[in-house]
Amino acid sequence: MEEEEKVFKILTIDGGGIKGLYSAQILKHFEEKFQCNLSDYFDMFCGTSTGGLIALALSLKIPASEICNFYDNEGPKIFTNFRKVKFMGKSYSNGTRKQIVAGGKFTDTQLKDSLTKIFGKKKIGESNNLLCIPSYNVTEARPYIFKFDHKEGDLNRDNKAFYVDVALATSAAPTYFPMAEISYYDNKQFIDGGVWGNNPTLVGYLEALQYFVGKNKSYNKLKILSVSSLSLTGGKPTGLKRQRSFLDWKDELFETSLTGQSFFTDFFMKKIALLNDVAVDYVRIPSSDISSSQEALVQLDVATPAALDLIRGKGNDMGDVYRKKPEIADFFKQKKLYKI
Repeated sequence: MEEEEKVFKILTIDGGGIKGLYSAQILKHFEEKFQCNLSDYFDMFCGTSTGGLIALALSLKIPASEICNFYDNEGPKIFTNFRKVKFMGKSYSNGTRKQIVAGGKFTDTQLKDSLTKIFGKKKIGESNNLLCIPSYNVTEARPYIFKFDHKEGDLNRDNKAFYVDVALATSAAPTYFPMAEISYYDNKQFIDGGVWGNNPTLVGYLEALQYFVGKNKSYNKLKILSVSSLSLTGGKPTGLKRQRSFLDWKDELFETSLTGQSFFTDFFMKKIALLNDVAVDYVRIPSSDISSSQEALVQLDVATPAALDLIRGKGNDMGDVYRKKPEIADFFKQKKLYKI
C-alpha cells in the first residue's frame, strides 16, 4: 500500500535591512493571489535579520501588506539619511564616520520603538507557527537560533522571550546597530544572524530533518519556499585597489558576506535536494537584477523615497512573475498540518 503523503512546509526569508521590503512585497502578492494568510499554509517560518522581522510578524498572522507598510512608514525613521563630512582628509557619509569612531551608524532606540508598534508585549509562545530565527550569541561565542519551543525537541528555552527582543537580536548588524542585550537570557548579548546564516534555508532544512520529516517521523515530504532579498550580484571590474581598509570597503564589507552566504546556501540546497533520501521540493525566489545605476539605492540602510520606490517596484515585479508559477501554487493547495 502506498504511503499517504504528509508534507511539512517551510518559508524562509533572507536578511538585507530595508531591502526586506522586496521580500515582503513578493509575499504580499501571494496572500492576494491565494486569498490567504501565510501563517495558515506554512508549518515553519525561518528568517534572518530583516527576514526574521518578517517571519516573526507572519507568525502572528500579520498580513504581508501591513509588513510592507511597516517598511514604508518606519524604514526612514530607523535608517536616517546622513550628510557628507570631511574625515581623515576625504569626504565620507557621516554614517561611515560613526561606524568607525562612534560605536555604529545607528542607535537601536528608533528600531525598538518601531518594533514595539507591531509586536507590543507578545512572546514567542504566542506564535501560530514553528520558528527558527538565527542570531549570534556573542557572550557564548556561538550561533543561536530562537525557536518556538516545540514538543518534538522537548524545548523549554524561548517561548517566554519577547518578540521585540528576538527581533532586535537577529537584526543587530555589526557597525550598524548596537548589540542586543536581553535580560531574559541573563543579559547575554546577540548580533545579527547574517554573520553566519543570512539565508536561513539550511537552518530550517536541518530542523525539519532532525525533528519532523523522514523515517519514523510525522512527515514524509519536505517543501521549502525560499525568498531572497535584493542582492548586488552584478560584480565589479578588475583592477580594484587590493589593499583595502574599512574606509575602502565601508558598507560593502557586510553586504559581500551576506551575498556570499546566501549564494552558497542556495547552491547547497539545489544539490542536497537531489541526493537526500527524503523527498524535498525546493523553490528559491531570487533577487531581481540590479543595474549599476541602481546600486546606490539598493543598500542595507538607504530608506529614501527613491530607494523605497525602487525596492518596492522590484518586489512587485518579481511577485507578479512568481504568483503565476505552478510550483508556487503547490504550496497553497493544502493548509499546514502541524498543530501548535
